[in-house]
Formats: sequence, C-alpha cells, structure tokens
Amino acid sequence: MITFPCCKINLGLNVVSVRPDGYHDIETVFYPIPLTDALEIKLMNDEFPCSTDCDLKTSGDAVECKEEDNLVVKAYNLLKKDFQLPRIHAHLFKRIPSQAGLGGGSSDAAYMIRLLDERFRLNMGIAEMERYAARLGADCPFFITAEPSFATGIGEILSPADYVCHRLEGLYIAIVKVDASVSTRDAYNRITPQRPAKSCNEIVKRPVESWRETLTNDFEVPAFEQFPILGEIKQSLYRLGAIYAQMSGSGSAMFGIFKALPTDLQKHFSNAFIFTCKC
Repeated sequence: MITFPCCKINLGLNVVSVRPDGYHDIETVFYPIPLTDALEIKLMNDEFPCSTDCDLKTSGDAVECKEEDNLVVKAYNLLKKDFQLPRIHAHLFKRIPSQAGLGGGSSDAAYMIRLLDERFRLNMGIAEMERYAARLGADCPFFITAEPSFATGIGEILSPADYVCHRLEGLYIAIVKVDASVSTRDAYNRITPQRPAKSCNEIVKRPVESWRETLTNDFEVPAFEQFPILGEIKQSLYRLGAIYAQMSGSGSAMFGIFKALPTDLQKHFSNAFIFTCKC
C-alpha cells in the first residue's frame, strides 16, 4: 500500500508559556499543503534476512540518519508494542524539505500510523491514532486528519478551523525554501514566551489583507537575526504581490499568499526550492 504524506504551514505561531515539563505551550493554525512525500509498505517474506522488523529504504531528498532514528520506523515500533504487526519493508521518498518548518518528518510518522491501521485493520479510530502520534512529535497528531486546525498545548490539542478554507478560497500559496536549516530546539531557546494581544485563531477569521499587521510568528525575529536572507525573502514576496507572507513553523521555509499565481519566482529565488499551489 502507498500513501502520500502532506506538509503544512502555520498561519501565525505564538509561544505563550513554558510548561513545568520544559516544553512550550503555543497557539497556531495549521493549514495542509499538497506538497507530499510518498510512503509505501509491503509485507516482508519470513525468509528475508533482516535484523529489523521494519526495513526502511529512503530516497529522493532524504536526510541521512540512522534507520532506527527515522520517525517512520519509530511509528512502526510504537504500534508494534501494542499490536501484532508483521515484518514489513517501507520505502519513503522525500520531497518535503527538511528543517523547514513544514512538518515533513511528523507527517511521515502520522501517515505511517494511518497506513498501518488501514493495512492491518487495527481499527484504532482517529482519537487513538492521534494519541499515538502525539508520542512521536508535537505536530504529529495534526497529520492524522490533515485538516485545517487551531492548535494549542504543545501543538497536540486540535480544534477544527474550517473557516480558513473560506478565507483562502481562490488564492494561491507559494513556498520558498533556501539552504538554511533552523534547529527547532535552538529556535525555542531564543524565544521569550508571552501571550499575544489577540489569538491567531481570531485573526485568521478576518480577511487575509488584514493579516499583515496582526498575524505574527514569534520565531521570525530570532530566525531573521541568524539568517537575514529569510527576512529578505519575506520582503521580496511582498514586492512580488503577496497579500500576506510569513515563515512557517520555526523555519526556514517562507510562504506568500497571492491573489494570482506568481509565475516568476524561480527568477527571483534561483537557488531555492519553490512550490506553488491553489488553495
């Protein structure tokens, strides 16, 4: 079986407090983007000489890491503790840029849970899959349904944000990712948590044209200090006609929202990864 894990952007992101466990409470609106990886699983023959139960192959724009550290394998091993899963081969083809604030690794993990549930009829249901996903990463639960959501807690408490689809209807999103990698851990260390004057949940309900002055991402200031090119990309997106532009997550992907499909992005961002889509 094969599935296609999507990515996300954050419409606003505010770090509101530090929790007793050292994690941070946030407020953000997750919006799914049809830029996808590909994840396929197949049964492993009993006689196949493999020392692991989940044999993972990665290709495409995959980041090198130990197989056991990959979130796809971690998702399999997490479920195997509670369910009788057979040995499998998994193939992950990466298109979503890593360390971009797009949630690619989290999406792969969540879609692995979904794939295992469907393929082996585990009958978990959405709520149970979200609970498992939360054990793998703060934004993993969002990708179980991958529907627009207002997220609180560490990102795992989700409520529907269907109004986003109405606000973005007929508009276009362009993502620009240059060769700059922002560590999520380092990004949080550079943040001074504070509750915003107005929740992003309320701001996003208003016309997109009003977001520029009110919808903020707390990670932008430290990220732009570390990588000035990110701030330059944001301003370039505005010059090219974006009605709103922002960094996604803790970075380093930037996105712009346009009324018409931008056609000359490669000219302006020649060395960048670029993806565009209609909302």
